[in-house]
Amino acid sequence: MKDIDWTKLTFSYTETDYIVRCRYEHGAWGELVVTQEKTLPIHVAAAGLQYAQQCFEGLKAYRRADGTIGIFRPIENALRMQDSARAMYMPLLPTDTFIEAVTLAVKMNLDYLPPYGTGATLYIRPIMFGITPKVGVAPAEEFEFCIVVTPIGPYFPTGFGTTPFIINRHVDRAAPLGTGQYKVGGNYASSFRATEPAHEAGVGVLFLDSAQHLYLDECGGANIFLVKDGTYCTPKSDSILPSIINRSLMQLCRDLLIPVEERRIPYTELGTFTEAAACGTGAAISPISRITDPDNGITYHYGEEPGPVCKQLYKALRDIQFGRVEDAHNWCYILD
Repeated sequence: MKDIDWTKLTFSYTETDYIVRCRYEHGAWGELVVTQEKTLPIHVAAAGLQYAQQCFEGLKAYRRADGTIGIFRPIENALRMQDSARAMYMPLLPTDTFIEAVTLAVKMNLDYLPPYGTGATLYIRPIMFGITPKVGVAPAEEFEFCIVVTPIGPYFPTGFGTTPFIINRHVDRAAPLGTGQYKVGGNYASSFRATEPAHEAGVGVLFLDSAQHLYLDECGGANIFLVKDGTYCTPKSDSILPSIINRSLMQLCRDLLIPVEERRIPYTELGTFTEAAACGTGAAISPISRITDPDNGITYHYGEEPGPVCKQLYKALRDIQFGRVEDAHNWCYILD
């Protein structure tokens, strides 16, 4: 195991030893390749650069209480990446190949998998992009799939502590790309103009719907849920990432007999909730202390400490991920 102060890790990149690659050409996926080379030769006219024909995923591996190594719900990530590929007119990476590649990337970088009890995890970033040179607006015929992993700490600096957020109506992040049922993530870079000034000020950003700026959407790189009268409420919207963690939390709510509402939530309702939190693979559950609406001069307060529903769900989720309780839904893929 590498000599790293695991408790001081932030959500940032630490270089590991190996990446896993796979190329699509001549109408088929090739073999998985393990390499220590972190840079990839890519043509300046590649479709992934010219027209952003690319997609990515994010998931985590955990050292568990019994010494095993688990990956949380990788099949869901494989399926979501296939939806992304459909939307971006790219070939589908088979689920079995995705799982094999993720597993291989973790095993080859075990020295960077944080110890149990540190709170740190190994973040797994699969990416796929078109590599065929294109100048005309047309999709690539060849594609590169890669997996990079890195040990990480909490997504927000406070970890499971509370973080303030601010509503942004003036810079819309791109709505998700997709057609029909293929709801996938959009281009995060389009949100930087809003999120980076906020992050520098120590706050997160809450986006409203792009059409009317009336309803809650998501928190940049994470979904949001709120609690009212003991009920878990989360926005229902066609323009947010279908979060695997959010879906998992809704199932945990049902297991714990916590009512769930997935619906359109107007920003004018923010004052009626008692808890709020960002949720996602990176964020896990990050409670929100307050949400400020600068255009209307209003701040909604949810407490400087995590609320009871956030605490209950956080414990339930982490206990499953770290193997401290029975995994009743078989969410954790255990490495051999």
